[in-house]
Amino acid sequence: MTRRQSPRGGDDLGRRRHRWSEFRQAYPRIVAGMAVFLGLLVLVDAFLAWQWFRYHRETRRLRAAMSRVEADRADGLVAAGESQVALLMQVARLQATGEPALNLAISLDEGRMYLQREGARLREMPVKVGTDTRTGDLVVAAPRGKRAVVRVLDGDASYELPAWAWSSRGLPVPASRAVKGALGPLAVVLSGGTVIYSLPAPAPLDASDYVLPGSVRAEAADLEAIRENVRPGMPVYFH
Repeated sequence: MTRRQSPRGGDDLGRRRHRWSEFRQAYPRIVAGMAVFLGLLVLVDAFLAWQWFRYHRETRRLRAAMSRVEADRADGLVAAGESQVALLMQVARLQATGEPALNLAISLDEGRMYLQREGARLREMPVKVGTDTRTGDLVVAAPRGKRAVVRVLDGDASYELPAWAWSSRGLPVPASRAVKGALGPLAVVLSGGTVIYSLPAPAPLDASDYVLPGSVRAEAADLEAIRENVRPGMPVYFH
């Protein structure tokens, strides 16, 4: 017997090429469709890669622009599970909508406060929410979820502000931090220490461009308009 001098692989390759050529000639539309589909897949992959690059570039840019407090807060949200925070906000929004009793709802994103009952808005008021801040080892953040009214204060009432309310503005902390009318002509104190206050107020809340961190500033006229409706125990929703 005579041994073959050339491997059979070359013949097989030639036959496969011949068969592919025949298949392409027999089914040109199928081949064209496959080519278009593969081309679309390549374009989709390229688009996703570009979006991934843009996302990470924007993330780096935003993080570089963050203050230390904002970066720490962002890291804390990621560590605790940002979905849990979103869930808390959504639950508060749904509770406010379905609350049968008269309640206040404050939208942190919109900067609006609503007097409402079962989702029906009786009055809409602009508010400003204090930005998150760090004072020493203490991080003061905007409230989220449900609170309750503790008391309503007028301009003759004294209120003891925390020491960092002065130090955060570069002011000396007085010996007595209980200041008459500290929260303006009308204010609402909520559970957890959150306050809804108004201007004009004495130092350290006398600046129109400053809002006490962890609290909300409203117009005195708006607070006066809803004063008769606000009672201790009234639910207040932050979302």
